[in-house]
Amino acid sequence: MPQIRPITDLRKTNEISDICHAKKEPIFITKNGYGDLVVMSIETYEAMLEEREIDVAIAEAEAGYASENQLLDARKALSTLRKRHFG
Repeated sequence: MPQIRPITDLRKTNEISDICHAKKEPIFITKNGYGDLVVMSIETYEAMLEEREIDVAIAEAEAGYASENQLLDARKALSTLRKRHFG
């Protein structure tokens, strides 16, 4: 369940930091009862970015398949990638 805190709680920086690191999820900050900010640890942010990159790569692969309607042989594709990236 997401943590929702009022903006006045941002004065308690150590407490907010501890919650962000312990829960490994963002804290939603409200101002006058409405959503205003999201605070999260760097680790959580980096994990979200990494997950987004994977989602984008999957979407690109699915779009490529939809346009070409052709699947690649996994062994051939992995062999090509190994040669390209590892010499």
